[in-house]
Amino acid sequence: MTTATGFAANNHAVPELAAIAVKDALAAAGSDYAHSVILLLSGHFTRHAQAAVSAASRAANCLQVSGCTVSGLFTEKAWALDQPAAAALVLCGSVSLGLPQHNDEARLSLALPSQANAAWIADGERRFGALASGGEGETEGQVWAHGKVADSGRIEVALRGGQLRIGISRGIRALTPPLEVTDSDSFEILQLGEDTALDSLLRQLDPDIRRLDTLPPQCIFAALPEPGIDPVAAMSNGCYTLLPILRVNRDERSVTLAAPLPRHSILWWVVRDPMRTERDMCATVDGLAASVAAADGAATEFGLMFSCIGRGPYFYQGHDRDAELVRERFPGMPLLGAYCAGEIAPLGPHSSLISYSSILALAYDHV
Repeated sequence: MTTATGFAANNHAVPELAAIAVKDALAAAGSDYAHSVILLLSGHFTRHAQAAVSAASRAANCLQVSGCTVSGLFTEKAWALDQPAAAALVLCGSVSLGLPQHNDEARLSLALPSQANAAWIADGERRFGALASGGEGETEGQVWAHGKVADSGRIEVALRGGQLRIGISRGIRALTPPLEVTDSDSFEILQLGEDTALDSLLRQLDPDIRRLDTLPPQCIFAALPEPGIDPVAAMSNGCYTLLPILRVNRDERSVTLAAPLPRHSILWWVVRDPMRTERDMCATVDGLAASVAAADGAATEFGLMFSCIGRGPYFYQGHDRDAELVRERFPGMPLLGAYCAGEIAPLGPHSSLISYSSILALAYDHV
């Protein structure tokens, strides 16, 4: 095997953790050095990320070290949340990372939230990746490439000597068809079609939920189609933005969303639940496996996975069914993953910043 992962965790965020993770990966790959490394660090490393990146670079005997700080991280063998940790993927064979050279190639894109503006994300390039997360008390994390923390706050690299297939699991179930906003007041949605906003939502929910004064947080949303995309197509292709519900007004029968919506906007109500999300992830994994197998029988080299922190163990009652499905479908495949506060995904004609999703990229050799 010329690709492998390594993992290290401790009670203290010391640079040696990054070196240990890289050495662990090199040992698994049977190599003394790597051509490229993807290094993920927990947010605890935010203030001294460069020291950890340099330690990883020395351990790998290479300068091509890319990655970011994240809320949590995992491999095919281990995972960590709320603990200082490092995870590394080493590329020691014909597959490596480099600067993007073609407009149509998928780019691993990592950015600070303040630098992930729409002009960059939706510039027409095929991007996948995540927003960096900082540690406790830190609003933003760090990103790095070529062994250096990036002052620009964002990086992008592409695969050399291999191909990528990317799948996206939104894990959302639509409760209604697309509905027109016929009356609104800034953030407050008053009427959808001929119905009040609240009644259009409540009649789709279980009786136990309808009676609650406050709807369950991070479970029920308004979905908006991406600009220029037909709403029905957006529903089926995952090309939509989720808006959290801030509150419901039972007297006015209105719903207050996290962003203002003018009249004639289109939305539909959606819900997240573990069973539906797991089925969606299973379909995503199976579809990717079939796509790779159809590429002249190619075998996967490794996987990269970026999951919303709102999924994973917090969502699946203490264990991560998304990652487990990948491990079950590709036993022994090197897998490097992150729990993020925002995912970057190629959707429709451009890339988008999405949430509550899992992105899986499978890499395989040219054949």
